[in-house]
Amino acid sequence: MLQLNEKMYHARMKNSPSELPVQVQFDQIDADQAGQRIDNYLITRLKGAPKTLVYRILRKGEVRVNKGRVKPDYRLQAGDVLRIPPVRLPAPNEPALVGQGILNALEAGILYEDKGLIVVNKPAGLAVHGGSGLNFGVIEAMRQLRPDCPQMELVHRLDRDTSGCLMIAKKRSVLRHLHAALRGDGVTKCYEALVRGRWPASTKRVHAPLQKNNLRSGERMVEVDPEGKECLTEFRVLERFGDQATLVEARPITGRTHQIRVHAKHAGHPIAGDPKYGDDDFSREVRELGGKRLFLHARSLRVVMADGQELKVEAQPGLVWDSTLGRLRNA
Repeated sequence: MLQLNEKMYHARMKNSPSELPVQVQFDQIDADQAGQRIDNYLITRLKGAPKTLVYRILRKGEVRVNKGRVKPDYRLQAGDVLRIPPVRLPAPNEPALVGQGILNALEAGILYEDKGLIVVNKPAGLAVHGGSGLNFGVIEAMRQLRPDCPQMELVHRLDRDTSGCLMIAKKRSVLRHLHAALRGDGVTKCYEALVRGRWPASTKRVHAPLQKNNLRSGERMVEVDPEGKECLTEFRVLERFGDQATLVEARPITGRTHQIRVHAKHAGHPIAGDPKYGDDDFSREVRELGGKRLFLHARSLRVVMADGQELKVEAQPGLVWDSTLGRLRNA
């Protein structure tokens, strides 16, 4: 979904040689679409329209549910009838947003797929969604790869520079089940990270509350703060590279933004290649060995599906990761 600002969007529509019909539309919500917020529904439904436009038509009451006004956080119910005002959208024959090279890489990186779920090995450096100056991310690319899945949504997120297992739901019913599983104990996520120094075997848990802060530059940082949200990560040593570095397994018990990265720093062992929470000297040493990436990888997922069956998926971190660790072993 290409996210434009409204000025760019209207200029694009003005200069477009063809566009979809502009008229009032009515949608009736079925059981599989129920439960989602109306703003999220409209962002998906009105592909190509900027988010600011979606929130403006909601705020002005141009969107109606059962003939009444609703707020952006209204959760749709089966049988609801939505009135959607005239909104100009890009024509379906416009050039594809995502290049074939990225599409090929994602297709090759699919670890599991059925009628309701895709698990893909997300490459490091690719955001999970567009926005904030990015034209596209994994979800936009996957929608382009699977145009017959209009309800496709991210189940959870990974940082842009983190690689590994990423779940994408193809149906609303699967999305609802997996969100509930994430809130409970139905999903287990294991990561691997290369950290600075010799991680002590005695440090098996980091239990430190985290608080989000927005800097003046607009950048989001997360810090350990007694007033923050409860946060727990379990760690296990996998391999040591002398006193220079340690490969650890990290299992987040809670699911906070940047949790593993901040907890590793808090323990005194920041992750290699981390521009926000890392150690510049350590990251430079690893980069000189060919490690030009953030060394955090979502290695595996264990998911209890709606039918009670357990799905286990594992993702390989790739050549840059493997070759860098090989050089560390021989250093």
